[in-house]
Amino acid sequence: MSSDDTDDHDDIDDSDSTADAAETRNGVSQDRSPGQTYSHSDRSLARNRLTVMIGGVLLVLLGLAAILTPYLTGVAISLVLGGILVVGALVYTAAAFSAQGWRGSVFTLALAILYGGAGITMLANPSLGLVALTLVLAVYLLTEGVVQLVMGLRLRANENWSWLLASGIVSVLLSSLILLGFPASADWAVGLLFGVNLLTSGLALVMVGMAAPSATEVGTTGRIGESGTGSS
Repeated sequence: MSSDDTDDHDDIDDSDSTADAAETRNGVSQDRSPGQTYSHSDRSLARNRLTVMIGGVLLVLLGLAAILTPYLTGVAISLVLGGILVVGALVYTAAAFSAQGWRGSVFTLALAILYGGAGITMLANPSLGLVALTLVLAVYLLTEGVVQLVMGLRLRANENWSWLLASGIVSVLLSSLILLGFPASADWAVGLLFGVNLLTSGLALVMVGMAAPSATEVGTTGRIGESGTGSS
């Protein structure tokens, strides 16, 4: 064999060694097909796949319970929010006495009184708090719907602008439904929408967990930045 052939053979060997080393540094096994490369998010999801799916199922069950008992759910939300407002009032009261300057103290104390009054009212009469929450929800949905309608019409050059328009229409219709039935709509609006949100979030988690690779499958590829198998 000539010296030129020997040099070419050595160059090929060096190239192969360099490629193997780079592949090892990236934590990619040589005997794995290209379709089996997993990102860090995939590995993390695979290790917590069961937890994600269980959490999703629990959210689905809570969502169904909220949908079936919207009034009780709304009252519970009102009580929780009232408690949060009372805690906020205590925090603002402490901040008022520690603030420097009378202007800062007066402003902070005013917020404490506002938070405390709203929180105590919601705790003492959660049904009244639920009515207030329903009105706030209706106004929010109406505002959101109008903004989405305007944005959808302004973005007609985008091929998916109709989705934004449809979302705006749904928000406006839902807000109109709540306002037209107000205050009777307080019995179902907040609890029902909260339940639907829990239900869709739970279903999303379950579907993500089902589509995730198993821990055994991901374990054969190793962690990112490690060579060999997926042992930690």
